[in-house]
Amino acid sequence: MQADPQHKTIRMTVLMSPDMANFSGNVHGGAMLRLLDQVAYACASRYSGTYVVTLSVDQVFFLKPVHVGELVTFLASINYTGRTSMEVGMRVMAENIRERTERHVMTCYFTMIAVDAQGNPTTVPPVQTNDATEQRRFREAQLRRQLRREIEQRTQEIKAQGQRSVEPHINDTP
Repeated sequence: MQADPQHKTIRMTVLMSPDMANFSGNVHGGAMLRLLDQVAYACASRYSGTYVVTLSVDQVFFLKPVHVGELVTFLASINYTGRTSMEVGMRVMAENIRERTERHVMTCYFTMIAVDAQGNPTTVPPVQTNDATEQRRFREAQLRRQLRREIEQRTQEIKAQGQRSVEPHINDTP
């Protein structure tokens, strides 16, 4: 395994316990989201050397159920950095200990913002792409960033249209 001098990757493994189960006996999606957020925090904070906050969670794909008693490994990497933001990509693998089988159960992307002691955004070091895989992840992260900006712009347009359509009804008298 190669050293990671930029600390852009992290690997965490957690045993899925009964307190994480939903009514069907699988690990609750909310429990997984909580763990994903913790892993994203650890990866981005370690990379940036600062506290970080979650800005957005994109494309959370629950591909297969996770069962109580399985070991779940979160493989996280910094795919992209902006001035103060970082995209953390995650691949989640579940391991059935008794059967010695492993399967890909989740993929997702978190955007984290580095913050200083007062909670203000602070700059992060630019991520270095050292191989073809990292370069591909960087390009894909740029596309996701552009898509998030387009979605935000369209959401603002929808909100503005909604406010205009509601206003006449508020001021109308029967």
